[in-house]
Amino acid sequence: MDYKYIEQLLERYWQCETSLEEESELRSFFSEEEVPAHLLRYKELFVYQTVQQEAGLGKDFDERILAQVEAPVVKAKRLTMIGRFMPLFKAAAVIALILSLGNVVQHTFFADEALDYNYDAYKDTYDDPEVAYKQVSSALMMLSEGINKSQDQVVRDSVKVEPVRVMKE
Repeated sequence: MDYKYIEQLLERYWQCETSLEEESELRSFFSEEEVPAHLLRYKELFVYQTVQQEAGLGKDFDERILAQVEAPVVKAKRLTMIGRFMPLFKAAAVIALILSLGNVVQHTFFADEALDYNYDAYKDTYDDPEVAYKQVSSALMMLSEGINKSQDQVVRDSVKVEPVRVMKE
């Protein structure tokens, strides 16, 4: 047989350009007993392919594959009301813990200062209750206006739609 032709077939085989007939020629060539020394390294590959074609998949192949592919049935977990609110409970517990620790730290650092609970020593800043009422009313009105502005801004920000930009190719 012409070894030059086999070398050309091998070259085309590695470039994935051979037909099925040409590949069977290569398998039959390498299944012979006498193979040239420089082509001997390819013999095991083609012999292995021939052996594997003859081996087949087996009768239980489908069952084994389906057993690996089918997902196990998972039961749905029942959610109770406590289970639904559990993240909220955890967050509340963390906040309570932080506030408690802050209170402990505050009392630790400021334990030397005595608190003044003598309310008789406090003095009013306004002598006329009507003037004090007007001051408090105006302060609360300013606070209300500020809150309304911020709520209007939040609504406008949530409704604002960004234009879609189309990129040209």
